[in-house]
Amino acid sequence: MSRITFGTSGWRGILCEDFTLDNIRVVTQAIADHLHAEGLADKGLVIGYDTRFMGADFARRTACVLAGAGIKSYFCGRDTPTPVIAHELLRRRAAGAINFTASHNPYNYNGIKFSPAWGGPALPETTGDIERRSNEMLGETVFSEVSQEAAAEQGLFEEIDPRQAYFETLQGLIDFPAIAASGMKIAVNPLYGTGRGYLDTLLEQAGVPIVKINNHLDPYFGGEPPEPAEAHIADFIELIKKDATIALGIATDGDADRFGIVDADGSYIEPNYILALLFDYMIRRKGMSGNAARSVATSQLIDAVADYHGVEVFETPVGFKYIGEYISADKILIGGEESAGLSIRGHVPEKDGILACLLVAEMVAVEKRSLRELLADLYSRVGEIHTRRINIRLSPELEAALPDKMQTPPQQIGGREITKVIRIDGNKFLFADGSWLLFRKSGTEPVVRLYAEARSRDRLADLIKQGERFILG
Repeated sequence: MSRITFGTSGWRGILCEDFTLDNIRVVTQAIADHLHAEGLADKGLVIGYDTRFMGADFARRTACVLAGAGIKSYFCGRDTPTPVIAHELLRRRAAGAINFTASHNPYNYNGIKFSPAWGGPALPETTGDIERRSNEMLGETVFSEVSQEAAAEQGLFEEIDPRQAYFETLQGLIDFPAIAASGMKIAVNPLYGTGRGYLDTLLEQAGVPIVKINNHLDPYFGGEPPEPAEAHIADFIELIKKDATIALGIATDGDADRFGIVDADGSYIEPNYILALLFDYMIRRKGMSGNAARSVATSQLIDAVADYHGVEVFETPVGFKYIGEYISADKILIGGEESAGLSIRGHVPEKDGILACLLVAEMVAVEKRSLRELLADLYSRVGEIHTRRINIRLSPELEAALPDKMQTPPQQIGGREITKVIRIDGNKFLFADGSWLLFRKSGTEPVVRLYAEARSRDRLADLIKQGERFILG
């Protein structure tokens, strides 16, 4: 029997293999036991799910197990974005949330994400306790269930609609009148996920002309992973290229916590650049102030923006939970990751792709320039920075030798001296010219993720080549 393992965003598995109803019950009971141990069980849990197979059914059975443990469920009546669930648990001051989602993973995956009372993704000490409790119970019937009807009669089940409260918060964070006044038409792509009825509806209510694509339920996600990365949104990019009246394309992933941005000419704009553009916009045009946080794998273009405006950047391990801590403590203006996660001061300490898309729409509307023009302007002030990530597949021999190779790195790579090594998550090698390489081993497959950044495209290409040679040579 497979062990339950929580990664950076919860426990995920393949449907009918390790992600089974029996295992779901065990993990739910482990969460209930964790809350009882923490003295939080009387505050209840928000329960949500995305558009995957059986998500609603799994969520309802979870509510029955929680009722058996004496814990109330605030049950979202339809598939709900991850940031909306986080917003609702904070609004209700609940003990936490259980969210059935595998985010951007392929259709045959599902997962359980637990968020504690502070609203961000659970930190390792919390998931470690739940993981330990789960594995101790595997294969045993250690839970009791109460029917949904009985749970409701006992006051342990309440169906809710968290959308309007979330809308009201975003209406206080986004300048919708400015977006509407610009007259621009926006293409919206929720990738068959939970963003439908949220991102599109907010814009429509503000009077913004939009065109929608992939805006219906499809648990197969159109045959692509529900990830708004360039490789998976060819139909969206083609739509924007063909329609000259579209000024901007905005997309969200399966659970709407990640974003994808396409410029008016059909150019896909990497999340790394969006983070820096928004940070600059919030300070320069919105008159806001504050520091930023980014993961160790995220572009240091945001650092260049911070230097330009005289503020600070905090570097974190990979995983939005660490950035969420800064948001929760009100220590930063914006925080984000290269994997398209972002949130801002005054909002949830969780990735919010809906918020990110709307901020980009506001920025383009107010600045009256395309994203490529805005990036060129930013480069003129802080200098060019180019970034890229690739995956390197390892043979068994290379995988076995990797720990020793990383423990004793060379003094130079490609004839350039390594001036600093950062090991908060993986191995990040910094060079005197400001370029860097980061190597992070995947936790689920024999792959090294190679991240590289440089001040020119030629230097970046050379870095990638040297990084591959270092791992494979």
